[in-house]
Amino acid sequence: MKKPLRVLAAAAIVAAGLCFVVVLYMVGLSDKNAAGRDFISYWAAGQLLVHGKNPYDFQAARSLELAAGRDPAEPLLMMRNPPVAFFVALPLGLLSPKTALILWLLVLLGGLSLALLLVWVLHGKPDNRFHLLGYVFAPVLACFQAGQFGIFLLLGVVLFLYFHRTRPYLAGAALLLCSLKPHLFFPFGVALILWSIAARTGRILAGFAAALAASCALSYVLDKNAWAQYAQMMHLGGALDEAVPALSVYFRMLVSPHTVWLQFVPEACASVFAAGYFWTRRTRWNWLDHGLVLLLVGAMCTPFGWLTDESMLLPAVLAGVYCALAARRSLVPIAVVAAAALAEFFFGPKITTPWFLWTTPAWLLWYLYATGRFGGQSAPAGGIAAAQT
Repeated sequence: MKKPLRVLAAAAIVAAGLCFVVVLYMVGLSDKNAAGRDFISYWAAGQLLVHGKNPYDFQAARSLELAAGRDPAEPLLMMRNPPVAFFVALPLGLLSPKTALILWLLVLLGGLSLALLLVWVLHGKPDNRFHLLGYVFAPVLACFQAGQFGIFLLLGVVLFLYFHRTRPYLAGAALLLCSLKPHLFFPFGVALILWSIAARTGRILAGFAAALAASCALSYVLDKNAWAQYAQMMHLGGALDEAVPALSVYFRMLVSPHTVWLQFVPEACASVFAAGYFWTRRTRWNWLDHGLVLLLVGAMCTPFGWLTDESMLLPAVLAGVYCALAARRSLVPIAVVAAAALAEFFFGPKITTPWFLWTTPAWLLWYLYATGRFGGQSAPAGGIAAAQT
């Protein structure tokens, strides 16, 4: 008799909290707040799609952003995601900047909450609340501040990990969220293709292909020239000329600043590593451990990435926490790293500066330490792998 009452009480608390957040956003946000975030580029693209125009038109996007209240002194923000992202941007174009931002933040909050809940379930519902620390993970907070896509990447990764054994088609479809920024997942994707061949199963790839085809069909209906316009925008937009805080970018800057292909060398090497890493472990491959390693390596070697994109690494960071607890290893390293990232985010320079180059190697080193790969006996492949049935 107590259980229904507890469920009702929990639902009431969640509903009250949601109402509070909505009211807070309605009072505290304005069109100008929306125009000052990266989010405004998705809203502008959605507006152009709704009106049948080119979503990658620099001048049209600029006019919409200025009309929404963006400071003319601030640089233009363009949606650089491929046309597969139209299903995300389109609904935003139906609303005013402020309303769209409120909806966007609520979706991000809901996606983050679902991801953390699923991680907790994957770990066997432990009698602690370490997964709630995800709400104060520096990349996640950066996502909320900028209104960026990173939490969609996180949700795609977690849904894949949760469903890959029991609902492979759904797990593959969830990877559509990762295709919003495909350059972050190349090593992971190489291993997925090789695993599908070795395991003689294509259900995950079939699920992904079906979801991708549906998304591409939508983009074609909305804009028949979308891919050509996207290619032109990327060519003229100067994305590869920006000093993005990614290790690959600074590798290029140190070796030969004008040799663009150098920026892709680390990711190519990471993809080759992924193939070898999978092949030597093909008989005991575990996406809930080995896959997380490749996720971390891909984020570290990406040719283009921001702190916000590192939200997708939260499952690996939390898996490291549970591995460390199982093996009785110290949590001091992750406490120091996470606190340093938070302090730098709140009190340090902007996330566009090279001062954030250290974060992706730090998350990888934490996971390697927590899972015993620095020597000694490895813990079970995280609480995730141990709990999965």
